[in-house]
Amino acid sequence: ALGLLMLFLYGADMRHLFLGFAPSVPMLYYLVLSIPYRASRILAFVNPWKDPQGAGFQIIQSFVALGCGGLLGVGLGNSTQKLFYLPESHTDFIFSIIGEELGLVGTSLVVILFAVLVWKGMALAFRKDSEFSRLLMLGICSTIGLEAVINIGVSTGVLPTKGLPLPFM
Repeated sequence: ALGLLMLFLYGADMRHLFLGFAPSVPMLYYLVLSIPYRASRILAFVNPWKDPQGAGFQIIQSFVALGCGGLLGVGLGNSTQKLFYLPESHTDFIFSIIGEELGLVGTSLVVILFAVLVWKGMALAFRKDSEFSRLLMLGICSTIGLEAVINIGVSTGVLPTKGLPLPFM
């Protein structure tokens, strides 16, 4: 995704990007869905309660952590989900733990801070004279933003589990 985004930002023709990417879609489909373990892991976000002790365990525990936080959270350091329930709570599901400890207010603040960081970084990138500097800054900001969106999407059950940590957390 980052490579396609960088080619787009560089000014590549969208038809070329599509024609280059389209033949790989059937192969990706085959590689992901032909092996039952991969398919169940990828599709667990659709209905995690179908296998609550297996493929859906992480996302269900993430929902529990986010739901326990409520509006203001249970207090910094008072999360119970991070102790033994939510696997990889310090990296992959740190957003869920922030949601449990700091609530909706804390998670909203994290999202706003990432948005401001990416926005300011891209605004700075477009002020650069050198094309290399501009693309480097756009790539860095895009990487941070894309990783944040993927991690938050996984923690909230919008995307399948990826194993990607939230940057700077």
